[in-house]
Amino acid sequence: MDNKLQSIVLDWIPNHSKVVDFGCGDGTLLRILTEHKSVTGYGVENDPEKINACIINGVSVIQQDIDAGIQNYKGMGFNFAVMASSIQCLRKPRDAMKNILEVANECVITLPNFGNWELRLGILNGKMPSSTQLPAKWYETKNLHLCTIADFEELCSEESFTIKKTVYLNRRGSSSWLANTFPNLFAAQAVYLIG
Repeated sequence: MDNKLQSIVLDWIPNHSKVVDFGCGDGTLLRILTEHKSVTGYGVENDPEKINACIINGVSVIQQDIDAGIQNYKGMGFNFAVMASSIQCLRKPRDAMKNILEVANECVITLPNFGNWELRLGILNGKMPSSTQLPAKWYETKNLHLCTIADFEELCSEESFTIKKTVYLNRRGSSSWLANTFPNLFAAQAVYLIG
């Protein structure tokens, strides 16, 4: 997670919250939240190398597949859940969204925008496109469900998930007039606070 995304999450999560980070990677975000916001944080990760990095970062982490494990965290008193660039990698993203909002009162979700102009132009070449945010080739990507900002916001509307806050970021990781005005075309990624 880059610095801009980290600062957004730091801004949204209050001091002393209890946080679970699904797909926590190397645990950097949880370490930063613990240091700057005094949160009690737990990570959920499936990659053994990233789990080792979490341990080195001093982050409490559980090895578990997110698709199969979200329900295990219900009733544990989490204020916030974080799912950074993981929702599109899950087998059943809609079910995950429903379950994650039973785990915590609010959830921060970040996702890459597959409707971004750079990717749209790339597909005109007759090949699966890649970008700075999505550099993996089609045969290496972990993304199972490619969605645009419009797709994700439509899912939230259909399922009555409340989008409390949104930040759209361009391919340089900054907010811009174009990304905010035409997010489905010019935003490379989006950050949501869902309730």
